[in-house]
Parts: sequence; structure tokens; C-alpha cells
Amino acid sequence: MPKTTADGNRRAMTMTISRKLGILVFFGVPAIIGGGIIYGVAGSYTPVVIYEILLYLLAGAIISR
Repeated sequence: MPKTTADGNRRAMTMTISRKLGILVFFGVPAIIGGGIIYGVAGSYTPVVIYEILLYLLAGAIISR
């Protein structure tokens, strides 16, 4: 049975695959550019990996809603 909204309308309350892919692209650009900036400042890949893990956890949390 599909979920309903607060006003009683019966519509699916899930994200479409195109919206999920759009969110991943939206987070992919900061991952690439931000990773380069962090590597330039820190000079090591460890902070870059931590930054990208946090970014992808945030994207996963948004997509899983």
C-alpha cells in the first residue's frame, strides 16, 4: 500500500532514480574540487579521505530519506 501525505493524498513518497543520481552528481563535484583543495592545503591524502567519507555519508543520508 503506498504511503500517503499528511493531507491524505495517495502518492508515492519516494525519490526517483534520476533525483538520486542528481544528488550524487551534486555531491561528486565538491568531492573532486574539495579533495584537491584539501590535498593542496594539507599535503596528504589522509584528510582528503576523511573529507570524502564524510561527504558521501551526508549524500547517503540524504538519498536514503
